[in-house]
Amino acid sequence: MLAKAVDGSNKKDPNFPQGLYIHPSQNSISLVSSFDTLLLQTFGPEAQEQAIREYGIAGRVWEAAYAMIAFISSPLGLEFDPPFLAAKSTNAERHIILELGSGSGLIASVVSKVLNIQHDRMIATDLPEVCQLLESNLQTLLPDKQRGNQATKFSIVRVFPLPWGDDLAMGKLATTFFDSRSLDYNGSLTHIICSDLVYFPELLAPLLRSLIKLTSPPFNNNNTVVVYISYKIRSLVKETPFWSAFGLWFHFQPVLFKRRSEVEGDDWERFGQDSDDTTYLFVAARRHGSFKWKIPKADDELLGGVGAQNNNSRKGDDTFENLLLMSMG
Repeated sequence: MLAKAVDGSNKKDPNFPQGLYIHPSQNSISLVSSFDTLLLQTFGPEAQEQAIREYGIAGRVWEAAYAMIAFISSPLGLEFDPPFLAAKSTNAERHIILELGSGSGLIASVVSKVLNIQHDRMIATDLPEVCQLLESNLQTLLPDKQRGNQATKFSIVRVFPLPWGDDLAMGKLATTFFDSRSLDYNGSLTHIICSDLVYFPELLAPLLRSLIKLTSPPFNNNNTVVVYISYKIRSLVKETPFWSAFGLWFHFQPVLFKRRSEVEGDDWERFGQDSDDTTYLFVAARRHGSFKWKIPKADDELLGGVGAQNNNSRKGDDTFENLLLMSMG
């Protein structure tokens, strides 16, 4: 279907790109149905079709999301290195997870099933106009015991509007969840989830800017935030600049997997390498010393490596290119 802005205006909306033909994804929907019927009803092809009409690309379940779902849920027979949540949540060590570009809420719904309701928290974010879809789906899917009252929305998963690169929205996020008055969420982020977000060139710098800020104080006070990114290659020419700049600020590597039935000592494989599409699942963390670097205000300078390594020269990181060469070999 060709999604159009609901109001019929010509206002530029990243969820309604000009001339993009959008249709529901179906090839991996069995991963969703393996959880429960309600998830399938909420995120299956028919539900996606309706959501696409109203919310554009945010209403579709994009292909790399299925890789993230498999990683989070760890299907029977698969073992991941590293696992999604390496440590079990305790009073002393809790998980506070933020997802960028949550869309219709499928990833947030799956994550909620593996969290400790007593200690863990998740913040699902997207553009303000998409949060209505997020709220509606989560309200349908989360059990009563995982919801707060009307004032607090959800006790384990909260929805928050967060346009990428928006300093005002970032400040509101900080005061809402990450200061001493926010008793429920008070603390540092432990994980950030990005599922199929690297696509439009004009959004690459705002995405990177958001990731840098979310892994800096006040969101990250102990320098241990883990970032998970699922990514499907669509246009290397357009998308490589993101990875070149991302690698300057973050060290990252592919998530590996093996089948538990395999004998001890068998080699681990890169997760996603045997998929029909070229899909990657990365685990990343901020580079040592990068917290003192100055973030350039101009998008082209940020993607050009200005400010990284504490200097204003243009530069890039070759981690992603090396991974591509290894995959080809």
